Amino acid sequence: MATKSEELKLDIEELNNLIQQATRPKVKDILSLEIRRLQTEVGKLIEENKDVCPKSVNSAINSTPKCYDVKINNYCWDQTNSVVKIYVQLKSVHLLPNNNIVCKYTEKSMDLFVYGLDNKNYHLPINNLCEDIDTEKSYFKVKADMIIVYLSKKSLKNWSYVTGVEKRIKEAKTPSVPDMGDDPGASLVNLMKKMYQDGDDEMKKTIAKAWTENQHKSAAGLSGFDY
Repeated sequence: MATKSEELKLDIEELNNLIQQATRPKVKDILSLEIRRLQTEVGKLIEENKDVCPKSVNSAINSTPKCYDVKINNYCWDQTNSVVKIYVQLKSVHLLPNNNIVCKYTEKSMDLFVYGLDNKNYHLPINNLCEDIDTEKSYFKVKADMIIVYLSKKSLKNWSYVTGVEKRIKEAKTPSVPDMGDDPGASLVNLMKKMYQDGDDEMKKTIAKAWTENQHKSAAGLSGFDY
């Protein structure tokens, strides 16, 4: 019965045969991505001594050292009327072969993969984009120590944030002003209470001081805040 490493070796060999026959760039990218993933999995099996690594498996992974997976969490962004630009800094990334860098797109996401950079496989996933993108027109460029991903906007409008999650979080932090209604005094008190609950320590001290002063004024025959 074939071991897991042997099965992976056969998969890698068949994928290598398929990539030689493929003519479409995107198809080649997908096949290259799967080959790299399987090579990494074989490397993990070897490292953990979970399986015997025959010479044929070593040949399948081209005798490359184990690559560690690293998730990219930091990036910068900018935009024009038609594209959102994602800037990813990776030292010496421009020295990699072209097929070591792959970016996948959906209307609401992008996944950037960088393989074999200083024995690391890098991944930048950005899900739930703020607006829809055109997957056919989106692309990336490799510069010195940097990758720039160009996300083509479907609608030519300004993005306030990169993702919908960021937008919801920022909007949730912005306090809403209650309707003043027929009783401005009561609404003002409610607003002060909300600001006190949501505010930081400095805000709470300021509101508590104003509230105390207001109570003294009320006791002296004055009413309401000075506004």
